[in-house]
Amino acid sequence: MKLDLSEEFARLGLPTLNVETILEAALSHGGVLAELFFEKTSSTRVIYESQRVDRVITGTDRGAGLRIVFDGKSVYGYTTDLSDKALLDLAATLAGGVTAKAKTSKPRDLEWRRGVQQNSDIGAYQIKRAPGQMSIGDKVELVKRADHAARTRLPNPRQVSSVVVDTERNILVVNSDGLISPDTKTYLQMMVQVVGEKEGRVETAYESDGGFVGLEFFDQVTPESIGDEAARRVTVLLDAKPAPAGTMPVVISSEAGGTMIHEAVGHGLEADLACNGLSVYQGKLGKPVASPLITVLDDGTIPEKRGSYRFDDEGTPAARNVLIENGVLKSYMVDRVSAMKFDLMATGNGRRESFRHKPIVRMTNTYIAPGKDDPKTILKETKWGIFVRSMGGGQVNTVTGDFVFAVTEGYLIRDGKLENPIRGATLVGNGPKVLSTVDRVGNDLGFSTGTCGKDGQGAPVTDAQPTLRIPELTVGGEVPIAEYWAS
Repeated sequence: MKLDLSEEFARLGLPTLNVETILEAALSHGGVLAELFFEKTSSTRVIYESQRVDRVITGTDRGAGLRIVFDGKSVYGYTTDLSDKALLDLAATLAGGVTAKAKTSKPRDLEWRRGVQQNSDIGAYQIKRAPGQMSIGDKVELVKRADHAARTRLPNPRQVSSVVVDTERNILVVNSDGLISPDTKTYLQMMVQVVGEKEGRVETAYESDGGFVGLEFFDQVTPESIGDEAARRVTVLLDAKPAPAGTMPVVISSEAGGTMIHEAVGHGLEADLACNGLSVYQGKLGKPVASPLITVLDDGTIPEKRGSYRFDDEGTPAARNVLIENGVLKSYMVDRVSAMKFDLMATGNGRRESFRHKPIVRMTNTYIAPGKDDPKTILKETKWGIFVRSMGGGQVNTVTGDFVFAVTEGYLIRDGKLENPIRGATLVGNGPKVLSTVDRVGNDLGFSTGTCGKDGQGAPVTDAQPTLRIPELTVGGEVPIAEYWAS
């Protein structure tokens, strides 16, 4: 079957390249897979600070990456010179670094096949209004609206910064197995940070929202709502009391999003860690690792969510992967190299920041599935402890599962009701142990968006969870718990 990529290369603004010859050259010293990754990304970022436009950044980046996989290892290189000569030179250079035990150069008569989108929802999903069609002036109006809403909620803030960024990422993956997978990924994100001061104490809050979505996003979520929410959280923090310290019940609201599941559990279930002795979940497939109430999924097929796509950056279709089901570990997230090395099935989780990076295992939209409990009842039946409405960043040791997370908005619980807000709280625990003790799971589900960092690369993701109750969790704070409850 003759390979015709003229349509795909036209979409990328490239001349037609001799892909078969390049892949053959890449495998000239051996290897099990050669993979070309072409990318054209256009983006715009508008930053509004101190009630003026601070920066407008626009640009287009274009290039190609080449990877050769051999004996469970890989070599990778990239170029912005998108000509047959430059790519053949790159293939020759990389092939020189291959020390494969067997020669496996692919023949020219490959049966080329187009990638198939296995999920109808993401396969049929279309961007309605591309962000690139909006003028810079109209994007400035969006960030001004967010700024105005924040200042309306919190008069005389120390600082308000609002940002809107949109990206259109066109990719094409072609490999020596005969796979051809093109995709277009459109991202839109708005972020607002507000800094406030009261009686000499400064507090900062941050709110963001967006996804794999076009301008229709603002039909549902307005710039005003994002700016107002960031300012509202600052006002809460400015009136908050120091957090208690000790071991206590903790209710994490669905509004907090899935930071805990992403950090404390998600990274440990990535196959490059879980199968290489770098995860507490290694060797535990088929075994209980959480409460029977807990089911964890990673699903890159949900329309509009920031971690979604039709194909990953290795050309594998996005999938709905059940990682933990009713407390039992069912699967890991797997890229092609891990699949080859550990005899697993690739799950559509091979991602890269750009053509300048090799693909690694990454999460997409990771979440704990909703349970059966009414969130209001969970709170009502919790006699004391703290209620977490918003979480910030954290750290996790994937080898041990130990984590530390910051609480950016929390409240004291007394007799099943929320009392005063608290500040400076951290949650300290162990992922598998904490998930094993969860005794209530709400029937709600709240999402949060962000960019996940790993191995120096960033990837757009979404995390989510229902309301959860953890009967005992260590809370870091300023006031000893006994002293707190004596008041």
